[in-house]
Amino acid sequence: MLSRKVHMNKLKEYAMITVIALAFLLITGIAKADTQPKQFVETVASVPGKVSTHIKDEWAETKEYQANSWAEIKFKFKGLKEKFQAKQ
Repeated sequence: MLSRKVHMNKLKEYAMITVIALAFLLITGIAKADTQPKQFVETVASVPGKVSTHIKDEWAETKEYQANSWAEIKFKFKGLKEKFQAKQ
């Protein structure tokens, strides 16, 4: 069984952790309270449009890259094919 002194030390430790956690919550709560609701709503509302635009842009870039890549491979394959046909 733990002595009374050990119990007091544990109690002090728990009290200190509680005070630190409470202070952290209060500080972060005040920081969040500074944001303007209208600006926050506008920012959140614009997210789907930004995501959609990003996906469309990435899709277009991917299609362009694939077209260039296929054209390059076709050119190289044509050159390789001509090289083998010339040796026969």
